[in-house]
Amino acid sequence: MILDTSAGELLPLAFALAATGAISGLLAGIFGVGGGAVIVPIVDLVLAALGYDDSVRMHLAIGTSLGVIVPTSFRAFMAHRRRAAINMEVLRSWLVPVPLGVGLASFVAAVSTGVQLRATFACLAFLLSLKLIFNLKAGRVSERMPGWPVRALAGIVVGFLSALMGIGGAVLSMTYMTMFGRPIHEAVGTAAAIGVLVAIPGALGYMVAGWGEPGLPPFSLGYVNLLAVAVMIPLSIAVAPYGVRIAHMMSRRQLEVAFGLFLLTVAVRLGVTLFA
Repeated sequence: MILDTSAGELLPLAFALAATGAISGLLAGIFGVGGGAVIVPIVDLVLAALGYDDSVRMHLAIGTSLGVIVPTSFRAFMAHRRRAAINMEVLRSWLVPVPLGVGLASFVAAVSTGVQLRATFACLAFLLSLKLIFNLKAGRVSERMPGWPVRALAGIVVGFLSALMGIGGAVLSMTYMTMFGRPIHEAVGTAAAIGVLVAIPGALGYMVAGWGEPGLPPFSLGYVNLLAVAVMIPLSIAVAPYGVRIAHMMSRRQLEVAFGLFLLTVAVRLGVTLFA
């Protein structure tokens, strides 16, 4: 953990993180996402502008994103639980597989370079952008959810890919559930609960993975920056309603295309940096 609190380093970092929280909250409100897909590329860009080394930037962006998602995913989980919109059978069956996948992702992150993590995020963002822009829907495979071991393996994959991207896993878990005949509202509610299973062990895993690493910003616990978490959560929550207002001026299809174009831009920018 680094606690270098010199004003010359701390003030620009705090200001940049505040701006990041506001931007991510606005975009999250517009596009209806948990924030991870927005936070990771913006934090990576901010850290690059502030001169932090490439070897820690993407790790920090992903770990910090998971830290920010912890309270927001828990809040969403409790709200959906009150509405009885969670498939408890699926949730119970993923209590071990999803955190197991998250743990594997934390280990992979610990031994991966920033370039490798950036390439992974870029590829997954690119695929998701195509899905949104071209309105590609996963076909319904069955009217029944698969049992063991298929469901357990799916949980591991959801946890692994989510933790590698720094997202709550809503898109992945919702796609899986709707492929097997579950109603969309049930899939959304369960996805919020899955976000808790991803975010908490994910944040802890990235803390452990980055413990003692040199070159981290002030107030970093491993690859989770506590200053970023403290600054970004209230600002993103405060700004999100303005994004929601903008969203209500657009159709669902316009939102999908807009978010797809955002992800495509992120993927291309990250791809360009890989060859810079």
